[in-house]
Amino acid sequence: MSADQLAGGNRALVERLWETLYRRDFDGVGALFADDGEYTDMPTPAEDVARGPAQIAARLRLGLEPLASISHKVRTIVAEGATVVTEHVEIWDWPTGEHAELPFVSMHEVRDGKLVRWWDYWDLATLMNNAPVWWVEHIMTESARVGLREPD
Repeated sequence: MSADQLAGGNRALVERLWETLYRRDFDGVGALFADDGEYTDMPTPAEDVARGPAQIAARLRLGLEPLASISHKVRTIVAEGATVVTEHVEIWDWPTGEHAELPFVSMHEVRDGKLVRWWDYWDLATLMNNAPVWWVEHIMTESARVGLREPD
């Protein structure tokens, strides 16, 4: 397989991730990851990493399931070797009327047709300035309860 074919296949996997995520198929997203795959949001504490398909699906479900809708606008996707970078804006709408447009840079690494790393870079202040208080409380309470983060 040529380098271009490898990069193209890896880009297609990340595009499938986005399609699956915005359909809210969180278990389907988890299934795209290797058993040792990792996902984190860089604005969160360094130890706040979801590992493995089930934990990744649970983390996504925790934050995104309460939303009324979520979508994104892709600005750029670049694939080189095992790395795929997506610059995009996610559009979050809560059922209580709040709305946020969050710029992201998402870094993915692929190994043997599975995602092994997903690191999201975004601005925490943009989210906190737009998210409803009930959603922030939900994230903090539920992530500690299900073991996705340490309680304060």
